[in-house]
Amino acid sequence: MKRPRGALRRICVLLLAGTAGLACAQLLDSSAEGSGASVNSTVQEYRKHLEGLDALVGRCRKQRTGEACDPYQVGANDKVLWSAGGTTNGVMSGAGAVRTIRYDWLRDLLERAGKNETAAPAPGMRLQLQGTKTAPVPMDELLAEAQQRLEMDWREAGAPAAQAQDYGAERRSLAAILARREYQGTSEIPARERFWEWLANKIDEFFEGLMGFGARSPWLGYALELLLVMGLGTALIWALIRLERRSRVRLTPESEAAAHAPSMREWPLWLKDARAMGAEGRWREAIHFLYWASIARLEQMRLWPADSARTPREYLRLLKGSDPRSAQLTALTRSFERTWYGGREAREHDFDAALKMASELGVE
Repeated sequence: MKRPRGALRRICVLLLAGTAGLACAQLLDSSAEGSGASVNSTVQEYRKHLEGLDALVGRCRKQRTGEACDPYQVGANDKVLWSAGGTTNGVMSGAGAVRTIRYDWLRDLLERAGKNETAAPAPGMRLQLQGTKTAPVPMDELLAEAQQRLEMDWREAGAPAAQAQDYGAERRSLAAILARREYQGTSEIPARERFWEWLANKIDEFFEGLMGFGARSPWLGYALELLLVMGLGTALIWALIRLERRSRVRLTPESEAAAHAPSMREWPLWLKDARAMGAEGRWREAIHFLYWASIARLEQMRLWPADSARTPREYLRLLKGSDPRSAQLTALTRSFERTWYGGREAREHDFDAALKMASELGVE
């Protein structure tokens, strides 16, 4: 049996998508382990984390070994709620915003220090004028500056935040500047751009949280891979079932028809008898001949091999699937069964409805 090319192409696309999904999951896991995830922290937890980092840098300065300067000991980044109302016993009070404190600079510094580098440049920690050349900064000095930076962050986190001030004068001054002629042509950012920026931020937060959860729960990656494989297997089975159903009804090679098959008599003759019965008011017989005219028409189109032993329901099962003629043949079969086998009295409007359904099957 020859399978349609389009269905095979869809199966290949599903398999490629599964391979890409597995690679993406592994990439997310490796990215979460390498860059450090972010965790929600109170101010007290954040200060305790800074104390641990200060001790870690101190040990690295003394020993300068790969174990003492292991960058993975830095831990996750901190997401701290900063408030304008200050802190009370290490807990923020008042409204505020969440700020993410990243330690990528410290991980990079510890990694270089663990390799026993005697001197190295200091990106992000010292300014260098363009066009000037400076000597590499000793690693011990960089570690000392890192401790100073951690101590400064520790003091700033413990100090009470500045109380809310009245910025009315500043706002009035800014409004006066914006009212000048050179700013008249400016306009605020369109709502569409603000929406896309908000959506991009939400997507970043989602993937950041996903990487953090994956770093804390390694089993999640294996569960996602298992679900992906199960989904691909289900999709493959469903596609094969669809292929099997579509292959049921297809053109068959011409073969010797059964002696009493409907196609042995031309469908126009069946239709002629149906119209003759209708002219005499014998609507039950007219619907009977009209049904077999439809069956002969479909059989002569080689939708199935000729067989005189089939029942009306078996003809319906041959057309199940996506064939557009299935609905019309089903309605015509029900009308024929009600009047011929069920003993229901047929009228002219029943014959007219059956004639319309037969014409959509090619009997006209």
